[in-house]
Amino acid sequence: MRFLLALLLAGCAGLAQAASLSIDTGHGASALSTQQLLARPDARTIDVPGDVSYHKTMRYKVVPLKALLAGVPAGAHLQFTALDGFAAEIPAATILDGHGAEAWLAVEDTPWPALGDGKPSAGPFYLVWLHPEAGKVGPEQWPYQIASIRVLADPAARFPLMRPAPGLAKDSPIMRGFEVFQRNCITCHTLNGQGDAKLGPDLNIPHSPTEYLREGMLRVLVRNPQDLRHWPQAKMPGFSPQVLSDADLDNLETYLKHMATRKAH
Repeated sequence: MRFLLALLLAGCAGLAQAASLSIDTGHGASALSTQQLLARPDARTIDVPGDVSYHKTMRYKVVPLKALLAGVPAGAHLQFTALDGFAAEIPAATILDGHGAEAWLAVEDTPWPALGDGKPSAGPFYLVWLHPEAGKVGPEQWPYQIASIRVLADPAARFPLMRPAPGLAKDSPIMRGFEVFQRNCITCHTLNGQGDAKLGPDLNIPHSPTEYLREGMLRVLVRNPQDLRHWPQAKMPGFSPQVLSDADLDNLETYLKHMATRKAH
């Protein structure tokens, strides 16, 4: 029995070692294996307090993510695609200069714990953060089970139906709300039928939440979804004021109200 268990554990470790990450910084995709990443001179072990996925302090073998993004401009957008097709978008600037927030690529060299009953681990690759509050990094910006990272045009260019009306000042509440949407919502939600998200509902079709929630309830939903609808299987995380300020939330609501007048038909 012990021999069989040892074989099974060795097999699991071998699977982790065999993982490969695809990275495309705009000059064609390249693949990096678990072994290659862990052999880098900048690889190290860190403790991550309050890990978003495991809800406790976790220890990982990691490499600094920005070291893998040589040549990527700060204005670029990065898409992290998971093994199940889930796609998270993060502005490159958040990773390249997080104003104190540090982005690390955790590498599953030996099997990590399962994320829940009947679920796999967060591996083979997982974006974790130290000091995430310094860069207002939200829980949706911790993508796990990463299969690929690639540079894409910003969402405003790729998804024109998300854009507010032309001619608005860049610092207007609507445009600032659009920035908040791109930073915090686009990972899980489409808008006007556009976007790569597959997890949450569209936020404008057939109705914007600003059309069916009474005043103040959008704030309740965003701060803690379970305070609005108790649903054990709900996947939407809550956004604390440290991640999403009250001003950001006001701007997001202004953007959504504006887009409710710009539905795609």
